[in-house]
Amino acid sequence: MERTVRMVVLAVLVIGLSIPVTLMAQDIGPVVSVDWLEQNLSNPKLVVVDIRKVEEYRSGHIPGAVNVFYNILAPSKGELKNELPGDQDLRDTLGDAGISADSWVVVAGVNDTPADRFSMTRIAMTLAYAGVKNVAVLDGGTTLWAAKGKALSTDVVRPKAVQFKGVFNKAFIVKKDELAQKLGKAVLVDVREPEYFSGAKKLDFVARAGHIKGAVNLPAASLLFTPEGTYKPMDELKALALKAVGENKDAQIVVYCDTGKVASAWWMLLRAFGYMNVGLYDGSSQDWAADPNLPME
Repeated sequence: MERTVRMVVLAVLVIGLSIPVTLMAQDIGPVVSVDWLEQNLSNPKLVVVDIRKVEEYRSGHIPGAVNVFYNILAPSKGELKNELPGDQDLRDTLGDAGISADSWVVVAGVNDTPADRFSMTRIAMTLAYAGVKNVAVLDGGTTLWAAKGKALSTDVVRPKAVQFKGVFNKAFIVKKDELAQKLGKAVLVDVREPEYFSGAKKLDFVARAGHIKGAVNLPAASLLFTPEGTYKPMDELKALALKAVGENKDAQIVVYCDTGKVASAWWMLLRAFGYMNVGLYDGSSQDWAADPNLPME
């Protein structure tokens, strides 16, 4: 009997060691490669969310991917762009897409411009906010997937709906009044390019040039990606984050940009690097600069 037990244990260990590490991981974020995704497409926990327009999705997508258009998960509200849906709308959308809180979700968009890449991180942030525990973006998106000759499908995937029961992480999102109280206490990280941080340039929908008083600059578009549009090595990005926000992993950190979209990339990476209290100012400069009583530099 004892010999049989030892043999069973040994067999389990051998089988376990033969399973690819990616399949055993508890956390798939924040960025996965097209090769990793191809190897894991048969994993029943995996849901690939294609955030392109429906006509783009229908022309060819990653096999098994469900289509949830970006604007559904990051709508405009009044003048503000890239906002969160209402809680119940978000629950319904995720449930209809077959996503549960314990799903492994990979967000796939396109890789044509920096804005496209940040669309993927913004949706990943929204899913994490909703309580999905394991979320990643696809490095290079469907653009790189197709360029590498990976299989494409034109079948419209209609997933089995589930009741989404994720616990919303409200602390991930910082509002204007809350941020005003954090000035001088939290580390504010402006992820826009230096000319926008300094005030030399601004977008038309941002009322005032410059940055929130006391913010540090950690540009996203110029620092995160290689010339091909894929992410730089994580060790290199971690060093950039350390230089900007310091070593204290418990520090309060708030990231922002112009609308809350671009900032989602550093929000995602800072959390992956072990910073425990990272919030995203959803209204960002568009919201802050519109209030003349709030300080800018």
